[in-house]
Amino acid sequence: MTLSVLVPSSLVREAEDKREATRKLGYVARAAAVFRADRLVVFRDVEGERRWGGGFVETVLRYAATPPYLRKEVWGTRDELEYVGVLPPLRVSTQTGSGSNGPGSLRQGIVTEVGPDGRVRVNCGLQHPISLLPPDGVEPTEGERVAIRISSREPVRARLVDEPLPGFAVDRADLPEALSRPDAGVRIATSRFGAALSVGRLTDLAGRTVGDVTVAFGAPERGLPAILDVAVEDVPDDWDETVEPSNDPGFDLWLNTIPRQGSEVVRTEEAMFASLATLTLTE
Repeated sequence: MTLSVLVPSSLVREAEDKREATRKLGYVARAAAVFRADRLVVFRDVEGERRWGGGFVETVLRYAATPPYLRKEVWGTRDELEYVGVLPPLRVSTQTGSGSNGPGSLRQGIVTEVGPDGRVRVNCGLQHPISLLPPDGVEPTEGERVAIRISSREPVRARLVDEPLPGFAVDRADLPEALSRPDAGVRIATSRFGAALSVGRLTDLAGRTVGDVTVAFGAPERGLPAILDVAVEDVPDDWDETVEPSNDPGFDLWLNTIPRQGSEVVRTEEAMFASLATLTLTE
């Protein structure tokens, strides 16, 4: 299963300062980590942006997704990262024993040097960079992030593996592009104007989302209908309705995951926790 989460570039439009904007993005990254998202995509909403736009949002989310032991080397010092000290730790779970090459903790590393003999030096959070031989068909380049399996720290025994990196990737793409990816699967738009989720519909929903899933969220006081210029009355509010409203970029389902919403505005990070908790249920 591939879980892709889409958030707008206007995500922190209501933030009063950079510190508050950074903290909010930290909670968004936490939600992606907690529910094992594979990809967090920032899509364009230029009209909704205010002081902190898409470049800031993408940079802070990429930083948050970078393991702490690599952040200094990967990012150095940037103006956008002034308040990253307020970011909550993601503590992405380490995977063990999940691969044809045998057991070992999987972690991320960054290639610091490529030698003439084909071996590469990798910084992966140990005391010193380690020299490794890439697997057949893999040719890492300097600065590239790679997956390392570490079976022992004393003495160090590790190998470079051709496996997905732990945690989630952060991309930027237009919404239609993100929804048309081969692994987009079931494409869900979250909106308080969509079909209300109920206990009776949970089983059906779990059946629909057993494979690849893409979930899109709006921004504060600017939901997906406003971002897409979709009239509220045209948003499908019936579970079985298949008619797409005009300007719909290709969603399969418009879903209201908080049908008893008690606040006039649900923040994006709050909507992510409420929605992903439901959408990642198993049968």
